[in-house]
Amino acid sequence: MASYNVEGVVFPRPFKIRRLSHVGLNIESIDEGLNFYGRALGFRITDLEHLRDLAPPGAIPDFVTDDRAVFMTYNTDHHSWLLTHKTLGSMSGDNVASDEITLSHFTWQVGSLKEVSDAVDYLGTQGVKIRRMGRDMPGSNWHVYFLDPDGHTVELCYGMEQVGINGKSKPKEYFYRRFMERPPLPQMCDFDEQIEATAQGADMNTGYSIRDLGIEAGDKRFDVAGYLLPRPFKITNSGPVGLFVNDLDVTEAFYRDTLGFTVTERITWKGHECSFLRHGREHHSIKLYPIAARADLGLSANTTTVSVGLQVGSYKQLCDAKEYMKNEGYTFVDLPQELSPGIDYCAHVIDKEGHCMQLYYYMEQLGWDGRTRPPEQRRVVTEPWPESLDAQEDTYMDQTFMGPLG
Repeated sequence: MASYNVEGVVFPRPFKIRRLSHVGLNIESIDEGLNFYGRALGFRITDLEHLRDLAPPGAIPDFVTDDRAVFMTYNTDHHSWLLTHKTLGSMSGDNVASDEITLSHFTWQVGSLKEVSDAVDYLGTQGVKIRRMGRDMPGSNWHVYFLDPDGHTVELCYGMEQVGINGKSKPKEYFYRRFMERPPLPQMCDFDEQIEATAQGADMNTGYSIRDLGIEAGDKRFDVAGYLLPRPFKITNSGPVGLFVNDLDVTEAFYRDTLGFTVTERITWKGHECSFLRHGREHHSIKLYPIAARADLGLSANTTTVSVGLQVGSYKQLCDAKEYMKNEGYTFVDLPQELSPGIDYCAHVIDKEGHCMQLYYYMEQLGWDGRTRPPEQRRVVTEPWPESLDAQEDTYMDQTFMGPLG
């Protein structure tokens, strides 16, 4: 097996995935998506762009009926969520492998710009179909996009723009630093970029103003762990991403061998074998289900996305989020607990187009030896949900949300 020196540490690949950065959905109604992901779930809008204004002439085909791209976030990243119209098909504007692929892309952050660049050569040697590379604006993240065996678009990125205390994204005067092809290295750092852009007349106060649709909706506030917020919960993390796949062994091998994920666990449910993979110490960050299980689960036949996890800050917030989303008129689907090993209490809420969001508060943490908790020692979910839970050794041990809740 080949080995690569990644900033002084030897790995089987020239990069190491550190976290899930962001997820993009192609949907029928962006306005309804804003209601669900913005007003109800609390993703804040950091940018709203018309893709025809950003792309080269003719790059966005005429059949794209709504060219808006809505960039949203739950933290200080410029975007952790992206909404585009279903007619876009993909971030490149061409047809994807299946009409059922509504996940426009999902993005994994690596540790450096050099890792993104080196990944381009590495993926080429693995026979992976690369879609595009460069640096997007808005967001400023350096990237390479490519396809998994089922046609889902995967991105590796580094250098996501951070939205600071002034609540403004970078102004368009920064967009001259956009790259539509593989960038030469080294590149100037972001601090020098700001100095250069400012010297050329860029005004940091003219960028898009971050907005919370819940604040526009009314004055009601909820006490969330000492903060007054528009909702009784706060999303503090995203993932895991669940996919329906055509050949479990082939797709598992791609994420394991090509991208470096580790298989944590395999289970069999009603004859369907499912795989759970991780990139760090959380039990899983990707889950793969065979496409044949979709009907048995009662999930939408219009998407190959099983679910996307959205973690809230506490068990109390999870209980409050479940009640809040019900009061907002959204429906839930009951999925078997055994299909989410490593997660106990969670709620699967469905958007108006059938996409499933897994609200949860806890993910099992693995130690240095990679061993999971024995199934018989995992907490069993009971109905009705209890008011409080006994702490486990790894409860609230995952990464603390950086910054204030609101």
